[in-house]
Amino acid sequence: MSRRRALVVRGGWEGHRPVESTDMFLPFLAGNGFDVRVEDSNEIYADREVMDRTDLIVQSVTMSDISDEALKGLLGAVESGTGLAGWHGGIADSYRNSSDYLQLVGGQFATHPGKHPDERDGGEADNFLCYTVDISDLGREHEITAGLEDFTLRTEQYWVLADDLNDVLATTTHPVQPYHPWHRPVTSPAVWTRAWGQGRVFVATPGHSLVVLRDTSVRTIIERGMLWASRTESHPRHT
Repeated sequence: MSRRRALVVRGGWEGHRPVESTDMFLPFLAGNGFDVRVEDSNEIYADREVMDRTDLIVQSVTMSDISDEALKGLLGAVESGTGLAGWHGGIADSYRNSSDYLQLVGGQFATHPGKHPDERDGGEADNFLCYTVDISDLGREHEITAGLEDFTLRTEQYWVLADDLNDVLATTTHPVQPYHPWHRPVTSPAVWTRAWGQGRVFVATPGHSLVVLRDTSVRTIIERGMLWASRTESHPRHT
């Protein structure tokens, strides 16, 4: 079997450390048979020749913008069988102004509820809470999350707006707090997959920092998710 090709696209808001975080996974991709190309601009998506040869896109671009040409190239690639994978804001909070992108990935960051107002000091830790990632019934059987138990993190807990085309492998529940305006617990997807055309999409919402990405469960899910999303011989290019 020839080596697969992975395209790592990174940029956007620097607070998510797009370079350092994606660098963590480059050895894993290379060790699993990928020739890896790294780009610091999403304009690479507009290059049809490159995209036609790409088996997996790993994107870490928080917020930012995407041109019509690049978006068309990304959508076309995934519909034709290229996998798309990512974590946290690098995939679930990209290109807020593009409804077509939001439909592609199936979930959009809305907020990360914070600590009690009296406990906040203005730093990013104001939004760090201790919460549980609950593996769903589907997740206990899916190759990405099989064998993993529910686990706890102290970091941003993403509240995600999503739709039911997603296959949800793990969830997280936001509790009711007297200083928040909602009135009952709200459950958001934390890990999901999505079929789009001939392609596969994988999203994990944990991953705010390098510390979180080093968590054994988080890293295992992301590594398995990238492999799952990629085009393979058993999941070939649509012709």
